Amino acid sequence: QVQLVESGGGLVQAGGSLRLSCAASGNRFSINAMGWYRQAPGKQRELVARISSGGSTNYADSVKGRFTISRDNAKNTVYLQMHSLKSEDTAVYYCYCNAWTAINLGRDYWGQGTQVTVSS
Repeated sequence: QVQLVESGGGLVQAGGSLRLSCAASGNRFSINAMGWYRQAPGKQRELVARISSGGSTNYADSVKGRFTISRDNAKNTVYLQMHSLKSEDTAVYYCYCNAWTAINLGRDYWGQGTQVTVSS
């Protein structure tokens, strides 16, 4: 019912920056929390950052001080600004949101993922 489309991934050198964007679309929906997970090859998917409807944020310890999550509620879009990227940040990054629709009172929706590769 809610579709998420990520953009902004790519190849970047260590120490560089990338900005990921994720836009939600659909009919008659309201978004609560939004955030980002990532999954490296052979690794468990992990929460990178999340932001509540009120703007409260949470970050994984590994990205604190380097990544910043933000959202534009008017555009139903969440962003992840990534600085000082490291090789261990290489992963597929997945956008998610918790949203209410006319059919589902509240559930998580996921984007298709965008690849972030940090070269040494």
